[in-house]
Amino acid sequence: MAVVKKTTSYPKEKINILFLENISDAAVQQFSNAGYTSIKKLNGAISEAELIKEIKNVHILGIRSKTNITAAVLQAATKLQAIGCFCIGVNQVDVEAAAQHGVAVFNAPYSNTRSVAELVLGASIMLIRKIVDKNKAAHEGKWMKDATGSHELRGKTIGIIGYGNIGSQVSVLAEALGMKVLFYDSETKLPLGNAADSKSLKELLQKADIVTLHVPEIASTQHLINKTTLAHCKQGAIIINYARGTVVDLKALAKAIESGKIGGAAVDVFPIEPEKNGDSFTTPLQHLPNVILTPHIGGSTQEAQSNIGIDVSTKLFNFLEKGISTGSHSIPALALPPQEGAHRILHIHNNVPGVLSSINTLLSKNNINILGQYLKTNDGTGYVVLDVDKNISKNAIELLRSVKGTRKVRMLY
Repeated sequence: MAVVKKTTSYPKEKINILFLENISDAAVQQFSNAGYTSIKKLNGAISEAELIKEIKNVHILGIRSKTNITAAVLQAATKLQAIGCFCIGVNQVDVEAAAQHGVAVFNAPYSNTRSVAELVLGASIMLIRKIVDKNKAAHEGKWMKDATGSHELRGKTIGIIGYGNIGSQVSVLAEALGMKVLFYDSETKLPLGNAADSKSLKELLQKADIVTLHVPEIASTQHLINKTTLAHCKQGAIIINYARGTVVDLKALAKAIESGKIGGAAVDVFPIEPEKNGDSFTTPLQHLPNVILTPHIGGSTQEAQSNIGIDVSTKLFNFLEKGISTGSHSIPALALPPQEGAHRILHIHNNVPGVLSSINTLLSKNNINILGQYLKTNDGTGYVVLDVDKNISKNAIELLRSVKGTRKVRMLY
């Protein structure tokens, strides 16, 4: 079967794509296979000043977690259509500023779930067996064959704080290993398997042998694990943080480990992290017994990075070529059917009364027939997609740009 090549209002070879932070080659290949040829890939993150220079003629930007997309960057990005965050979160992007500039922001919230969940269970085994200290001793030429303080996971209780995509996956894997599962979430969640919902964070901490965090970085999670909450933990409990660096008070955790209250910890995320490999790094947890420190690699497997590359690229394609905004954090989500024999126009605007009426009036005055119209709004932003007949002119596009409250207008085909 012959592949039908999609045509857009702008030649694919003139769509400029910038990938930063060594994004997976799977993403580059996706765009190359789709006919996009102007692709620039840089290995590391770059500063705001450098990005402002680089982004002037960029249509699609791909980043990971280290590049900060500020309002100043978005102000300079006059041609930018979409940002692909090839990672779980979008904290590094000023999403509100992106919405004001009509730039769609996508990410991959599910693609590295398995990688993180597996590492949580792996760290749990290493810590509950005190393998970290025995490994260190062996490397130093010391023989530590001792079962004191070493335990099996089977029959132990894991407390999962945040029962979302990763937390629930940890739940399934932990139960398969014979663990009892408790979870606590700010929202009501359906338990998987035999997992039980804790009534409070305090209750979970009092019962859990291992506590693992899988919450977002928001005001309510700032230092969620602190001196007070650590005091609620079981004696010798293990703390694992593969979520966000600010959710654990590391100084309080270090003191709890030193006192013996906490029996070990695995931490992959930190409040302040180096910009690039080789930079110096310090944390209060360094040189403490039974502590695993990793450089934010919870989702860094080849499988996860490939999945993320494909996932985010697909969302970018859908928006760039079809106007589909499903999964966007800045533009209201619209899933759109194809429309043969028509022009498709995207109109992103302030969500205020009268915009849709003004658009329809303008098109009517210019004798432009609307074949399909789709609208979605959120608190501040409106997104309307218009499928119109083939008689549309460039003048009509300029008229749509003149509608009060317009942020961005784009004709796809």
